[in-house]
Amino acid sequence: MKNLAGLMKQASQMQAKMEEMQSKLEALEIEGSAGAGMVTITLSGKGNLRRIKLDPKLADPAEMEMLEDLIVAAHAEAKRHLEERTASEMESVTGGLNLPPGMKLPF
Repeated sequence: MKNLAGLMKQASQMQAKMEEMQSKLEALEIEGSAGAGMVTITLSGKGNLRRIKLDPKLADPAEMEMLEDLIVAAHAEAKRHLEERTASEMESVTGGLNLPPGMKLPF
């Protein structure tokens, strides 16, 4: 019984940390860029697109296909940065609890 009480306490603490981490991530802004900074994308910690900044030189109609490709590339970079940051935050929250391999939170 003593072990179960300890496990319940640990789960409660982890839940509080998870809630804190989620609100921290919501306030977070992650950037990704492409084309040597000509296109910059900003995502929220939840992955929602917040801003796109474009170099005015890219407004040439003849360069629209390149612009579209750069936006996609900048978004991919921002998303990768976000996933790395989320994984790092999750590791700090679950560091005291040995989860089985492959098990991810939240469930």
